[in-house]
Amino acid sequence: MTYPEFLRAYHARAANLMWFLGAGASAAASIPTADNLIWQFKRSIFCTQQRSSLRLFDDLSSENVRNRLNRYFAETGSFPSPGSPDEYAAYFEVAYPDANDRRAVLEEYVRGARPSYGHIALAALMKIRKVRIVWTVNFDRLIEDAAAKILGTTADLTVAALGNSAEIMRILNEGRWPILVKMHGDFQSVRLKNTPDELRLQDNQLRRGLVESCRRNGLIVVGYSGRDDSIMDALQQAAESKGAYPAGVFWFHRPDAGPCQRVNELLEKAKASGTQAELIEIETFDELLGDLLRQLDDLPTEIRAELDRTASRVSSTSLSPPGKAWPVIRTNGLPFSAWPNMARLVTCEIGGTKEVRDVIAREGGGVVGVRSKGGVLAFGSDARLRHIFRDCDIKHMDYRSIEPKRLNYDSAEMGLLRDAFEAALARETGCTVARRRSNSVLIPNWSAFDGTQKSLFRHCCDTLDGKVPGSDISWREALRLKLDFKLGRLWLLVEPTVYVSTPENETERSRSAEFIREKLARRYNRQWNLFLDAWISLLFDDARERTFITFGIQDGVDAQFLLGRITGFSRLAIPQ
Repeated sequence: MTYPEFLRAYHARAANLMWFLGAGASAAASIPTADNLIWQFKRSIFCTQQRSSLRLFDDLSSENVRNRLNRYFAETGSFPSPGSPDEYAAYFEVAYPDANDRRAVLEEYVRGARPSYGHIALAALMKIRKVRIVWTVNFDRLIEDAAAKILGTTADLTVAALGNSAEIMRILNEGRWPILVKMHGDFQSVRLKNTPDELRLQDNQLRRGLVESCRRNGLIVVGYSGRDDSIMDALQQAAESKGAYPAGVFWFHRPDAGPCQRVNELLEKAKASGTQAELIEIETFDELLGDLLRQLDDLPTEIRAELDRTASRVSSTSLSPPGKAWPVIRTNGLPFSAWPNMARLVTCEIGGTKEVRDVIAREGGGVVGVRSKGGVLAFGSDARLRHIFRDCDIKHMDYRSIEPKRLNYDSAEMGLLRDAFEAALARETGCTVARRRSNSVLIPNWSAFDGTQKSLFRHCCDTLDGKVPGSDISWREALRLKLDFKLGRLWLLVEPTVYVSTPENETERSRSAEFIREKLARRYNRQWNLFLDAWISLLFDDARERTFITFGIQDGVDAQFLLGRITGFSRLAIPQ
């Protein structure tokens, strides 16, 4: 299932789907993620044991700092390996052995945090009964605060936590919607569960409630790593029951953070029992919730007003720094100065966009097209379009303008521009462009590039392609791409990544995912910036702008894009 397909299906299944939120959701409200906390715990333990100053480790994003800390803990032989399920809890327990100290630390982290747009959107879905049950392993009170804003009171939200876990089954059976279940307590609870022993001995009543809920409902998981064995045991136990997860299992993850092995095992077990189980990429928790709300046309006015007040505002501004030391933030968005504003409209008898693309592929391509309400929107020569859709009872061919307002969401027009630009990029660069769910990947054949082009990457990495160690799986440096429309213009979002050939089995998939994680995990701000510069130089040479043309035809309607090399908000990032 693709991300857009999930968005379309959600509202039909909402009453039979429950949500499970992890630290990735709270990170949207500026609360540190588990990974960030682990580095803080490591620093605290190291400095205490070595009697060193914390100031020596100010930059925890530094590769040198992280390597030094990891070497130290590896040499002790008494700590979990990086990325293991117990890593967070083990380091937290050693850094703060006393339970009251752990409680105080968590309270400090969540103090002052405010619900993000995603939390407000989640509460809005609660209000209109599109969310009934939320489970979370987070300690914060962001969901309660968001509910108070949208519901008008916290009295309408039923909260089950460690203090009243014995009531969980009664609360679920009585259907006191909406329900929030806090698996690890909150920072007002005395019984915080965040050490290895406590995590393994998850409260039996809450566990029973989770298992039973999974047997009755589908599951959406966002921002959760799957590190807690007790919770994953419960999810897997439910998957073993006939008819569990009747509305499916949808596990969301960021493109640069693949799921752990236990997540893959859960999804495979669910699929084996006939349940729909999907792994779907998203960028952020806020983006997912915002996209779900955009599928509603009857959202109450007062809720929409609250969402508008909460939504972060981005505006175009002049970058005229008051001094040379003025900081400039560089994004990964390349601006289009021009893009197609007109497409060919072919009125004919055909199904949806999938059928349109299938027909085009079967006939050997040469055009790009999507299905819209009025017919097929397309770019390509008229003769080729008539040939490809000759069996679809063409009524007539006309023109359709591409309105900017139709580019603010995943519309047919946006899909057409995405297809057209990918084809133009492949034509102009000679690279392969592969579609990956909501984005695409530019995959170079590095052997076809000359030494000068490859040398652009000499400061970024030692090699541009190769084999995943211990396998025949090929990998290569690649570029993730996504079109977006913001501030009244089209942007190309680019992200250096690593591409691997399609693994043949679960072992190879796991090995490939781990290889990618390790490779990307060592890339910090400076190296990302170097990679971004190298890719931009590869695409543009010395030019400030480059034109990308989809077909280079003389008849029909072609697509032409003019792309600028200066990333958004980065006037000082590339020498003029």
